[in-house]
Amino acid sequence: MTGTARTAVIGTVAALLCGFGVVGGAASAVPAAGTYVVPSVPGPVQAGHADALRYATAHPDAAPAGVNDFGCRPAPEHPNPVVLVHGSDSDAYTDWAALAPRLTARGFCVFAPNYGADGTPGTYARGDMIRSAHEIADMVRAVRESTGAAAVDLVGYSQGATVARYFVNRLGGADVVDRWVGIASPTYGGTMYGLVPLLRLLPGSERIAAWLTSEAIAQQMQGSRLLADLNAGGDTVPGVDYTTIGSRVDEMIQPASNIALRDAGATNLVVQDLCPQNLGGHFAMVYDPFTLALTTAVLDPSAPPPECMPVPLGAGIPEMVAASHS
Repeated sequence: MTGTARTAVIGTVAALLCGFGVVGGAASAVPAAGTYVVPSVPGPVQAGHADALRYATAHPDAAPAGVNDFGCRPAPEHPNPVVLVHGSDSDAYTDWAALAPRLTARGFCVFAPNYGADGTPGTYARGDMIRSAHEIADMVRAVRESTGAAAVDLVGYSQGATVARYFVNRLGGADVVDRWVGIASPTYGGTMYGLVPLLRLLPGSERIAAWLTSEAIAQQMQGSRLLADLNAGGDTVPGVDYTTIGSRVDEMIQPASNIALRDAGATNLVVQDLCPQNLGGHFAMVYDPFTLALTTAVLDPSAPPPECMPVPLGAGIPEMVAASHS
């Protein structure tokens, strides 16, 4: 490939990534690399991802309503606290301002850190995902110590699903985790609107992706070294109940089969198999009522079943783009 062609590919990828809101975050603080933050100022329940992002931008210490109460004691019917692990270039409030209040209303103790800072102003979940997994391990340790719980359940969205699974599979988390739930999990990597194949035409594609976006985004690309290492020898470990919840029209992860775990015993739920008229994709999932109810039912089988309602293709994307650049 000529130098001019390489420059054109890099420019195209950078413009598309920025235009689709992959670059850019929610909070205005400058978190130190290698640290996580436990937000403590309750924010309102949100019905949409873009509105949650706007609120988090204006209120960088916001936490989903009801979370991070270290005085919470698990009820007998819900003995495991739930730790929520947000997605890339985001924070706990932006991604969990709908699910967290739903879980606390059902009696769960719920916790949600802001993890994965790399020193970039205004956002989290950009740094090395292995380091982020260690941060989640520290958070789980603090939750278990404060609540007295023997184990926790983990729910991760997008990058958060892989960070949580790295903790479970590689850092001994299986000893203290009963359930792992991955929403829009890049289990075998994403193509990110089809941009990853373009990047793979270039030498050092993961370094380029990290330069254009973040180290964590590069580690989630289909074929990345981190995912190959994490999935080597099996993508689950004994003793943990694994569930993925994915969309066949996920914009970031294609083929959509890359969301599913491939080991026997894992449960892989596809929204369109259960509700064909729901065509919500990656960015809609953590505010999609069907997915929220489905996630709740995985954690609490006594919860009401999800109600199937139509969701148009591409729902939430224009709003998230606008919110990311407002």
